[in-house]
Amino acid sequence: MLSGSIVTAQTTEMVVKKIQDEANNNSQLENLAHHLMDVIGPRLVGTPQMMQAHNWAVDKYKSWGIDARNEKWGEWRGWERGITHIDLVEPRVVTLSGMQLAWSPNGPKKAVTAEAVILPTIANAAEFEKWLPSVKGKFVMVSMNQPTGRPDYNWEEFATEESFTKMKENRDELTKAFYDNISNTGYTTRNINEALEKAGAVGIIQSYWSRGFGANKVFSANTKKIPVIDLQLEDYGLVYRLAEFGSKPKIRLKAESKELGKVPTFNTIAEIKGTELPDEYVILSAHFDSWDGGTGATDNGTGTITMMEAMRILKKVYPNPKRTILVGHWGSEEQGLNGSRAFVEDHPEIVENMQALFNQDNGTGRVVRISGEGFLHSYDYIGRWLEAVPRDITRHIETTFPGTPSGGGTDHASFVAAGAPGFSLSSLNWSYWNYTWHTNLDTYDKIVFDDVRNNAILTAIMAYMASEDSETTSRVRSVLPISPRSGEQMTWPEPRSPNRKGGLD
Repeated sequence: MLSGSIVTAQTTEMVVKKIQDEANNNSQLENLAHHLMDVIGPRLVGTPQMMQAHNWAVDKYKSWGIDARNEKWGEWRGWERGITHIDLVEPRVVTLSGMQLAWSPNGPKKAVTAEAVILPTIANAAEFEKWLPSVKGKFVMVSMNQPTGRPDYNWEEFATEESFTKMKENRDELTKAFYDNISNTGYTTRNINEALEKAGAVGIIQSYWSRGFGANKVFSANTKKIPVIDLQLEDYGLVYRLAEFGSKPKIRLKAESKELGKVPTFNTIAEIKGTELPDEYVILSAHFDSWDGGTGATDNGTGTITMMEAMRILKKVYPNPKRTILVGHWGSEEQGLNGSRAFVEDHPEIVENMQALFNQDNGTGRVVRISGEGFLHSYDYIGRWLEAVPRDITRHIETTFPGTPSGGGTDHASFVAAGAPGFSLSSLNWSYWNYTWHTNLDTYDKIVFDDVRNNAILTAIMAYMASEDSETTSRVRSVLPISPRSGEQMTWPEPRSPNRKGGLD
């Protein structure tokens, strides 16, 4: 027995060293990132770029000798982005920084020039209805004008305490006044665009600032016939002030896009078949889709290339795993974990025989947190697997056992909700929430490749250890978490049937 343990330890040490050598000396991360982010670009569900990414990933896996396929899970609204060009033409000429929102209706075939107006301060819905006809033929600005374009940390570093406090109080007052005014219209920020569209506006202009220099969050439109444009904070403020002070700014807009009808939607699946326990699974997981304000580099291009690189390395140094190692690149995570929930529903035999799943999503940074997700014995097996990981990686990682389910924030939750041991490899944020999460700045240049390489090594070693483990992981869950509000025991989340018909819910 002692001799066998020594041999096993020596084998593990050898495989781990090979994983590190391959990752450090033959890395494909930069090439993968370039093609995915720079060549293909953003991967909004229902767009040609998303389909192009699926096909590229399948071809790439096959070039590495790994079986891969695209699995259809449903349909979605097909849409293709075109050119967006926005200019201020009066009282002076400025090319503005902004873009058409996802799924925004196409603008007129010719560029349209019209005055930009702001929402009035009104006392009640009747007053707003009286004002509405005046928007006909105009662009309407529907976002709050920010009192500062500097992030709070900038104020905290350079402003006096009194000045910083004054700015925050002023911002709070303006924010309350803005939302109170919206409420007075009888509409909400979600449906006021519909009223403006019905009244004859030629377009909606908004600005969803992320509170970071140059970063705007760019989501989806909610109009049927007129385009919705997001302007960067600086340009939005310029046009807003011109309108507010009576300069009657005019905007020239050329916005092109195409409606493509219903299109099929997919997950990309690749696997290295197990030799001893082929019907048991270790799953690597990352969502493939993105919003399209930037190119989806840190959400979730980095998670995607981490899993692709880990699979490439494993195929090279561990081509005959004990258990099947499968990777899932999920579609439509951003609209409600649709791809991963569909996989859970469509493949109960895989979920039932899952040894573990490792998911990576939130940004470019090195992994620093792993939770047991409420699985009572997760400490035993996660702890065992982490022992094989080099100290220069594990010294950054904080573990929480048994932990509690982290909710529906990303795709491992689809598996946890079905009772399967799925774990999030949570990373340092590198100002993710302010600068790259769902913003126009989520691009290749924000990737920190040393950290992504760290994560690929970690993932490959964890997959190897989970595959080789002589024990099957326990699914016994800890005592259910207690609701902080009522003190009552909470129920575990149930897997939901994904929306497979392409609604934008």
